[in-house]
Amino acid sequence: MPALLMCAFLGQAATAATSAATGDPLAPSARWSAYSIGRAATPPMGWSSWNAFGTDIDEAKVLGSAQRIVDSGLAAKGYRYINIDDGWAIRRQQTDGRLIIRPDRFPSSTSDQGSSFRPFTDKLHAMGLKAGIYSDLGRNTCSQAYSPDKTDLPQGSVAEREVGLYGHIDQDIALYFADWGFDFIKVDGCGLRAYGANSPKVRAGEFRALPPVLDLQSVNRSDIAAVQAEFKEINAALLRHNPDGDFLLSLCVWGAANVRAWGKDYGSLSRTSDDITPAWTRMLTNFDSAVRRELYAHPGSWNDPDMLFIGKGDFDAGHLTEARSHFSLWAMLNAPLMLGTDLRSTAPALMEIVGNADIIALNQDPAGNQATLAYDADDLAILVKQLDSGDKAVAIFNRGLAPIDADLTAEHLKLRKDAQVTLTDLWTKADSTFTGATKLRVAPRETRVFRVHGERTLAHGVYLSEQPGNVNPAVDGVTRPQPDPSIFRSSAGWSGTKGAGERPMYAGWGGARADSTPYGQTLHIGGAGYAAGVGVLANSRLEVRNKGYGRLTAEVGVDDSARDRNGAVTFMIYGDGKLLSRSKPLRWGQPAQPLSANLQGVKIVELVARSTAGDNEQLPVSWGNAALLSPGH
Repeated sequence: MPALLMCAFLGQAATAATSAATGDPLAPSARWSAYSIGRAATPPMGWSSWNAFGTDIDEAKVLGSAQRIVDSGLAAKGYRYINIDDGWAIRRQQTDGRLIIRPDRFPSSTSDQGSSFRPFTDKLHAMGLKAGIYSDLGRNTCSQAYSPDKTDLPQGSVAEREVGLYGHIDQDIALYFADWGFDFIKVDGCGLRAYGANSPKVRAGEFRALPPVLDLQSVNRSDIAAVQAEFKEINAALLRHNPDGDFLLSLCVWGAANVRAWGKDYGSLSRTSDDITPAWTRMLTNFDSAVRRELYAHPGSWNDPDMLFIGKGDFDAGHLTEARSHFSLWAMLNAPLMLGTDLRSTAPALMEIVGNADIIALNQDPAGNQATLAYDADDLAILVKQLDSGDKAVAIFNRGLAPIDADLTAEHLKLRKDAQVTLTDLWTKADSTFTGATKLRVAPRETRVFRVHGERTLAHGVYLSEQPGNVNPAVDGVTRPQPDPSIFRSSAGWSGTKGAGERPMYAGWGGARADSTPYGQTLHIGGAGYAAGVGVLANSRLEVRNKGYGRLTAEVGVDDSARDRNGAVTFMIYGDGKLLSRSKPLRWGQPAQPLSANLQGVKIVELVARSTAGDNEQLPVSWGNAALLSPGH
């Protein structure tokens, strides 16, 4: 294994080990602990078989879509991963545990040398593409649990039909990557969720029981440590069997087990919700599950609200406004741009949407900042993204059924209100200018997206909330994960309107936020409001990558929204593990205390808010106007 890759892995492991050794998760580690060992410096782009074909996949369908990606020019624009989802395996050999590919569907996989995907992945690599495969955390897959039709499912004895990773992690990862040459793996979690002793299929003798440790409906019924332990094993195997470090790991446990808080530490992608469907309201659910998690995505580890469903239902060629919105929002979220349509027959108008180079550039911007919510209402959202060039992007999203005349202000963009702002519409390519504010008509279900150039409010630095890609909530203070009530609950899920409906179930309420308290309030300390800053619970530690800035400044205190009126909080700034600045103990209602630290030569800054209070959830704190300033300012 290359030294650099091993050092990255050991660095992340050492961070956890240091905290465990000291017994103090708030102790500075002087390390960036978010996942960075795969090949996901920018969100991956490509195509996956699931939305188009489910388990009814074959070599012609996959290679046909791959060829369209190349021929259409999408490959040249970054669409490189061609991913096979569930349905490819026929059985696990009992003589040696090796997985066997369905020969009727993937004829190139069968030869005198045995079953192998190597000829298939060689074809994709020869086309300049990457290859992805699917597996499950348990013994069996999602389709085995939920499909009413066994046509495309593994065949044979109970043991032969156990094609998941459980009990075979090292063997299967070596097979997928070292032997078969894959570059990407999506790991589902149904095997740890759907095969309990009371499952009808288990009771009928179709499958062996595996005690459930995942519960999608309730975070409190999940065994988070058990799920994490298996992903740790998978990562160790990936490092053993990918000496060049060319791999991606996609965690797919659908927002269960509080994964939206820790997925950033375990994989390249982390699903934030249940599967998307080709319905507008379901898209809203998946969007909402990721949009307020801007501090939990970074280069190397991205929030994943699921694949694009452009090409079907509310996002087909008859719904181009909705398709553009879907694509624009995923780009602003830094979500993976994984197409799911049958590209062999996709309409040219839809190919133009997913091929919009200006929108793709927002998703692939090297700064890696997920857009933050500058305005947040039930029917309209304004999302702003800081770009590597110094420009910004803004998306104005009308969720509703009536047109809205939206006011876009310089303050939304953190730009000077007395200087000219230039907008370039990334769909129409038209330019416009304004000073202070402008009014924009946004049609129902439309998302207007602009590249923005103007003079920054903070002329000699950057607010931390403008660069979420460099801020990692290593410890966010959450001790009792709670469902997020702000996520849209759609009737377009997998169960439709059967049962009592989806209750709030995706944990994340109370997590760290940019320009907001953990519970969605504006930042206020001692009666003073802050348009910029980071809100987090007490007993938290934020890691900040410093890229040449000379000073960090903030106004710190207990947020006025706190229910705990007595607990004291001490704020500390560390640089590469050394204490640089410290506040006095601060309580609710007290004015903010200015705090600053010299960062000359510092690479990792850590912001710690420490309290002896017994209930972090009642004690949100704010780093008001927290900013990195250029040397000399």
